[in-house]
Amino acid sequence: MTSDHDMVWRRCAYLGRVLLPLVDQEPWRRPRRRESLRDRGIDTAVGERLIEIFAVLAAHAVALDASLSAAEFDGLPLLAVAEAVTCKRDFELLAGLPDTFADVRKEQAVNVFRLSGEVRHALAVLAARTPTRSSTCGDVFRRAAEAGLAP
Repeated sequence: MTSDHDMVWRRCAYLGRVLLPLVDQEPWRRPRRRESLRDRGIDTAVGERLIEIFAVLAAHAVALDASLSAAEFDGLPLLAVAEAVTCKRDFELLAGLPDTFADVRKEQAVNVFRLSGEVRHALAVLAARTPTRSSTCGDVFRRAAEAGLAP
């Protein structure tokens, strides 16, 4: 039997997995994101996987903080997850950094961190698509089902 905690994690993982496919329903978003990844020296597949992982971790953190059960997870507001990616905007934390770094590993770490902004942006885009009320994780799951994205 699967524990409720495991079910919450699975819901979070599903949210991460469908995030970019749903955002990419607007055809211009994928090329812009991929260009941004390339400009930062991040392989597209790696960068998109990291965006997915950041979304999963953020959703899981919010769900745990709120002591949500798997049944309650669908009511979790997307903007709460978006805010959890980082408490501060990435530009605040990255202000004053050089455009290039002598140490490639440090540059890669900074570029990976910048992906949190991509996650926040993707979640905010989905939340804004439901103007009548605050979008929830359940709304994302319904859109994913309508788009044929399997759980």
